[in-house]
Amino acid sequence: MKLLNQNITDQYAHGTKHSLSLTTDAAYPQSMVQKTALALVAVGLLLLLAAAFGAANAQPAAWLATALVCIGAGGMVYAFKQYQHRQAGIKNNGVYQTSLTARGAAAWLLALVLTGFYVLLYWFPQLLGLGQNGAANTGLVHLFDPLSFLLKKQPASQWFVYGTLYTLAILVMGFKFMLKYRHNRYQLFRTASVMFFQLGFAFLLPEWLQRLHLPYNDFKNMWPLNYYFFFDWHLNELLQSGNIGRFMLFWGILMVVLVSPGLTWFFGKRWYCSWVCGCGGLAETAGDPFRQLSSKSLRAWQAERLLVYGVLVFALLMTALVLYTWFTGKAQVWFLNSYRLREWYGFLIGAAFSGVIGVGFYPLLGSRVWCRFGCPVAAILGIQQRFFSRFRITANGGQCISCGNCSAYCEMGIDVRWYAQRGQNIVRASCVGCGICAAVCPRGVLKLENAPLKNREALHIRQDGVWLPEENLF
Repeated sequence: MKLLNQNITDQYAHGTKHSLSLTTDAAYPQSMVQKTALALVAVGLLLLLAAAFGAANAQPAAWLATALVCIGAGGMVYAFKQYQHRQAGIKNNGVYQTSLTARGAAAWLLALVLTGFYVLLYWFPQLLGLGQNGAANTGLVHLFDPLSFLLKKQPASQWFVYGTLYTLAILVMGFKFMLKYRHNRYQLFRTASVMFFQLGFAFLLPEWLQRLHLPYNDFKNMWPLNYYFFFDWHLNELLQSGNIGRFMLFWGILMVVLVSPGLTWFFGKRWYCSWVCGCGGLAETAGDPFRQLSSKSLRAWQAERLLVYGVLVFALLMTALVLYTWFTGKAQVWFLNSYRLREWYGFLIGAAFSGVIGVGFYPLLGSRVWCRFGCPVAAILGIQQRFFSRFRITANGGQCISCGNCSAYCEMGIDVRWYAQRGQNIVRASCVGCGICAAVCPRGVLKLENAPLKNREALHIRQDGVWLPEENLF
């Protein structure tokens, strides 16, 4: 057995073995239980595919329940067996050799499938079975009608299908994530938080509101990520829905002007991007196997700042124009038409960037493509974090061995090692405070802290072998 393990290690070291495994730990053979669990997941996906071609039209409830149970139970059993007998701690064996996590054939195939699904979802929902002009649903959308009627007494839409699958992915992959990072309390609480907010606030509560004939509202989704919040039709819907609608409007504005800045001042942007946001929740759970793919190059950093702040300016301009239209009734300001501008924003940013590229390109560009390059909320919170927040990641440079784990697994493309080697606090607008850099550090060099604003970027100075407290440096 020892010789076999050594042979496997040598094959990976010399690049002669490339695995198609669905896990990032491909140096370990899969047990029969794991193979059976993967087969269950495959059965669930095949049932969804068959339903898309009308196979489930007669008994959609039974087909849907079987498909979701197979995917959920299979994924959780696979994850449990993967980490059941392994020592706690981060082990990323073979992560740069497996086809799925190193931009191999499996990664390109998955990216193609995800991108195709998002294209159908946003622009061709009728091909998924969405009924047109009052007609009944068919295919994949019809499969979700029983669950939709159970929750809100309405037929399913393509967005209900998406929301269900999105939530299932976060729950199943969140379970796997918690097993992998079970030695780290911060990761356990953070993952439990995103799972709770996705299931309760992003999925169940909005559906129940519709069951009560109230406006659909995700109370944690704030402007400008929720870019249509100030659109005329949405404002009118809220104002015409009585006290609950006015409360939704008040809460949405309060989130932007008070709640978000206050929490960011205390905790940095991590309170939202890594603990609450659904986009971040999917990136941290389903996207965890791809976090090492984020580019750390200077060119990527330059593109990041250009794109994310460009999207923010676009969102601000569009919102100003739609509010002007709502108050005055005039859609045209100089050469800018508010209706045309919101259409372009919805197409380019709300659909193509955040959906098609933001998730479809996980296996190729890493899990935070949208959060890093396009999210306007991340841009706003990043400015606040950079200049007005107590949050920072401190580094004890004297203990750093320059292994590079922190930089490799930073999903936001930050070269964390550069800061750690110098003992310099990490205060970057793009940092989402996921804490993985600290979790994968073998020496405990990095620490997430909320501390006074002064000396946020101060260098730790070593004197006679002792690291001075930050407050005594200057």
